[in-house]
Formats: sequence, structure tokens, C-alpha cells
Amino acid sequence: MAEQLTFDLPHRTARGREDFFVSPANAVAVATIEGWAQWPQGKLLLVGPEGAGKTHLAHVWAERTDARIVAAGDLVRADIAALAGLRALAVEDADRIAGDRPSEVALFHLHNLLLAEGGVLLLTARRAPRSWPLVLPDLKSRADGTATATIAPPDDALLGALLLKQFADRQLAVAPTLVSYLVGRMERSSAAARDMVAVLDARALATGRRINRALAAEVLDNPLLCAR
Repeated sequence: MAEQLTFDLPHRTARGREDFFVSPANAVAVATIEGWAQWPQGKLLLVGPEGAGKTHLAHVWAERTDARIVAAGDLVRADIAALAGLRALAVEDADRIAGDRPSEVALFHLHNLLLAEGGVLLLTARRAPRSWPLVLPDLKSRADGTATATIAPPDDALLGALLLKQFADRQLAVAPTLVSYLVGRMERSSAAARDMVAVLDARALATGRRINRALAAEVLDNPLLCAR
């Protein structure tokens, strides 16, 4: 990169709105979450790759709306009537239940009951509904008819912020120049940022070395280390 990026290292790990780094890659999604009162039909699907910040934004929304957050995979064992009586509900990883008919039925009934009672529903998924292998036609029509906000792959600023947050989560202090070095050379994804920090941390502990540019170069040059 021609110009080094600089970042402020977070002092704590949190899921509040002030801790969510906004960039062009996610600005529209953030604005849509903040404008939840205007969601068409009272529902929204938040789409983005693994580690993109969907859970963080779901917690931001839940804090503002006093919503409960549940995993889609847990709905088959949940009290659907009780959940439908909530004012607001977030269901995470809705795409992961595709193909599991009992779970799909549970989500379908929850969707209908919650919205009929005037509740607000936030769904998260890694992909848009058209790529979900749903077996329940009625659920597919509901998913296809849900407004979508998408988190794009990270740009330089967002990738740097994600790296810094991962380092901070592990209580690791690193130089901003190291983050700039990584941003210019590593795979551009949120999951890669998480994995890169985990590998650097493990490598530093295993070798008794500091996490610096030399260690980062060693990891980047070794595909076996990066694939951990």
C-alpha cells in the first residue's frame, strides 16, 4: 500500500453501537438497522459473510428495541407462542436451517404469529434467500418477500478495524503499522481477519516471540499456518 493506515486500538470488547466500526462496506446495513421503525412489513433480513458483524448489529438492534435474540436452530425446541408474543425478536443464522423441515415449519409459524401480533422481526443469514435450499414453499415465499440489507466484503478501513478488534478481544497490543501490513497482504474477509489473529496469537505463544511484522510475514508466507 502506498500510504500506511492508522487506527485507534479499542480499549474494551463490546457490542454497543459505539463499538461498531462503520465503513462504506456496511454503512447502508447500519443505517437500515437504525431505521428499524420503517422496515417494510416489520421485518428485515441482514445478510453478510461469516464474521461480517451480523451478530454485533443484531445486538445493537436488540438493545434499542428490547428484543430477544435466538438461534434459528433452536426454534424447533422453543415455545413459538411465547416468542411470538414479544415486541421484537432477532433470529440468527436463518439460512442454516434450510432443508430441516421441522425447523423450517417452526420459523414459518413464528414469522406469521409474530408479525400478526405487531411484532418486529430481524433475521440474519450468510446468503440471500434465493440460495437457501428451503423445502417449505410457504417459508420460501416469506423469505423472498423480506427486505434485505447486505454487509459487503470489508474495505481497507473495515478490515483494519476488524483486525484491531480481534487483537483487542485477545488483549493483544500491536502497532498500527502491523495492521496496515496485514491489510495489504491477507485475504479480504472478516473470517480471515479472525483466523489471522488467532494464528498469530498461537504462533507467538508457541515460539515465545512478539507479534510483529516479522512474525506476520512468516505466517503469510506459510499457507499451512494460515490454514489453521
